[in-house]
Amino acid sequence: MRLIRRLVLLTIVGIGGVAAFNYWSQNGRPARPRIAALEAEIARQQAAKLATRAAARANDAASKVGDTVSDSALTAKIKSKMVLDDDVKARGIDVDTSGTVVTLTGVVRSAEERDRAVRLARETTGVTQVIDKLRVRAS
Repeated sequence: MRLIRRLVLLTIVGIGGVAAFNYWSQNGRPARPRIAALEAEIARQQAAKLATRAAARANDAASKVGDTVSDSALTAKIKSKMVLDDDVKARGIDVDTSGTVVTLTGVVRSAEERDRAVRLARETTGVTQVIDKLRVRAS
């Protein structure tokens, strides 16, 4: 967005500079209206192109941010479920979300804790697949 603002500002300053040069180099006579109108039209076209590009980039960025927010929200839901569960020690489990796929990594105390953590992740709304990379701590 800053780049677009700078380009538009440079275009305006450039047009102003050309107009000032024409004014002072012709002994006080203003620039011919036809040239000024043509330059203004070119500036409008360039500004429209820049605005279109900026809108497209902003749309892409907004969709990426939306995906990131939903990933982190899903991760937070799963971690919350694990923290509230008495059978799962959530500190030892890392939850990574990519879209609707959740990956569980870390070390758990028992196979039952592992199964419960995987079940909690699978039962969460929005999760389509759970990748289990949990390891059971050797006693």
